[in-house]
Amino acid sequence: MSPFMVGVTVFVLAAFVGLEVISKVPPTLHTPLMSGANAISGITIIGAITAAGLSDGTTAQVLGFVAVVTATINVVGGFLVTDRMLEMFKSRSDRKRPSE
Repeated sequence: MSPFMVGVTVFVLAAFVGLEVISKVPPTLHTPLMSGANAISGITIIGAITAAGLSDGTTAQVLGFVAVVTATINVVGGFLVTDRMLEMFKSRSDRKRPSE
């Protein structure tokens, strides 16, 4: 089996396992799961920077740059959504008032 087919097989199996795991998580655990996914995206950023920095080819550097940008968008967006969701759990008296 070629390395490409092995990669495609692993990707398809990972997609099915991820779909099954996410569908079984109760709604109350989505926020902690999202925070964990943000931490994993931080690891992705470090890996993409390392891969782009160690390669000599232009294609690998471009793909590394795209990976860094998309993982950064994922991390920032995930933390913004997590922060917004955590605000929903605070009582009204704990929330900041704009006039104060």
